[in-house]
Amino acid sequence: MDDFFSTLGKRISDTVDEFGKKAEDTLEIQKLKGDIYSLKRENSRDFADIGKKVYEHFKNAEEVGEEYLSFCEEIEKRKEKIQELNRTISRIKGE
Repeated sequence: MDDFFSTLGKRISDTVDEFGKKAEDTLEIQKLKGDIYSLKRENSRDFADIGKKVYEHFKNAEEVGEEYLSFCEEIEKRKEKIQELNRTISRIKGE
C-alpha cells in the first residue's frame, strides 16, 4: 500500500511539474509574441515616416536619397529580431 501512495505521489508531483513548465512556456511565448507585435508596429511607423518624407521630396521635386538609410537599417534589424523571436517560439514549442 505504501508503494501505491509513493507512486501516486510521484505521478502527481511529475504532473504538477509538467503543468508548471507548460505554463511557464506559455507565458514566455506570449511575451515574445508581444515583442514581435511591438517590433512590427515600430516598422509600420517607420514605413509611414519614410513614405511621408519621400512624398514631400517628390512633391518638392527634390532628390530622394541617403537620409532614409537609417530607417531602412532599423526596419531590417527589427525583421531579423522578429525571425529570431519566431525561432525561439518554435524551439519552446518543440517544433
